[in-house]
Amino acid sequence: MAIPVVDPARYDQQLEAKRERISHDFARFSPPPLEVYPSPPSHYRQRCEFRLWHEGDELFYAMFDMQESEVDPEAPSKKTVIRLDDYPVASRRINALMPALLDAIRDVPLLRRKLFQVEFLTTLAGEALVTLVYHRQLDEQWEDEARRLQEALGVMIIGRARKQRLVLERDHVWERLAVEGREFVYQQVENSFTQPNAEICRSMLAWARDVTRGSQAGDLVELYCGNGNFTVALAENFRRVLATEISRTSVASARNNLVANGIDNVTVGRMSAEEFAAALKGEKGGRRVAEWALDDYDFSTVLVDPPRAGLDEASCRQLGDYSRIVYISCNPDTLADNLAILGETHAITRFALFDQFPWTHHCECGVLLERRD
Repeated sequence: MAIPVVDPARYDQQLEAKRERISHDFARFSPPPLEVYPSPPSHYRQRCEFRLWHEGDELFYAMFDMQESEVDPEAPSKKTVIRLDDYPVASRRINALMPALLDAIRDVPLLRRKLFQVEFLTTLAGEALVTLVYHRQLDEQWEDEARRLQEALGVMIIGRARKQRLVLERDHVWERLAVEGREFVYQQVENSFTQPNAEICRSMLAWARDVTRGSQAGDLVELYCGNGNFTVALAENFRRVLATEISRTSVASARNNLVANGIDNVTVGRMSAEEFAAALKGEKGGRRVAEWALDDYDFSTVLVDPPRAGLDEASCRQLGDYSRIVYISCNPDTLADNLAILGETHAITRFALFDQFPWTHHCECGVLLERRD
């Protein structure tokens, strides 16, 4: 993957190119006019990870240019190393911490030795969690030095090594997102998925709330709910919500986020989308499914936010049973494949482009589909 080149003066131009591409690629589905949500042109990523490069006494952050077809992904030494003294893609908090961290550890062998990766997780309010990843085991002496570093930088620190994870304070940050006059609070756990562009996440939540407004008489089923990012924001639009997710860490975070936001009409279950589809058909059960009392729900709407691979054909067919489908996609190619199936029963009534990753070809899309009469 190429390192993004940030040029704020050209932001509108790159966004227009994405708008034209998405409009062209989806024209065959006859969607309504595309709603476009811009990102801040720089300093938009709240989480980043970097390799830490050692050259003699010098330390610097590095990424690898992966454009070359002959690069062996298992042999980093053969990749093109890009030195990063700053990173305009990352939040201002990350950019401030990058040199401060290097200055603090450069002359401290216990913190520097065999440190090969640094991961930053920050919030809009400036809360920061820094993970230091080593090619050696960490001991009490390392922990003493890391605690001094933590206090000096005003961050939380986690140390990682093979089969080792030392959490000095806590393993998460609390993000606060203002959406339509409401503040939603999210626990975001280190090394688990969260939306990287917080401002675009706010736009996505506002859009999803808008397209599902007026649904209080029905229930929502959400697949791939993650840490409850959409679940928390959409709960008040429905009578009840049943959200499913396969990641144990994400399920725990989703439940914590429901409590933190005072939401009591949501059940989060640990189950894959495929297993849940089978449970709805009565093909899979057990105590866990029985406790959900699926027959008591009136699912009018389904929300899916699948990985880049999109949905398989069987899952798409199963979505056809719902009156409304809210589809959040991080891959327009697989979204188009899925819409070719979903379009047999549903029409696109809202269509949005969220510029989650400026200066790359990646696009995030939101689609509302409603069943044809």
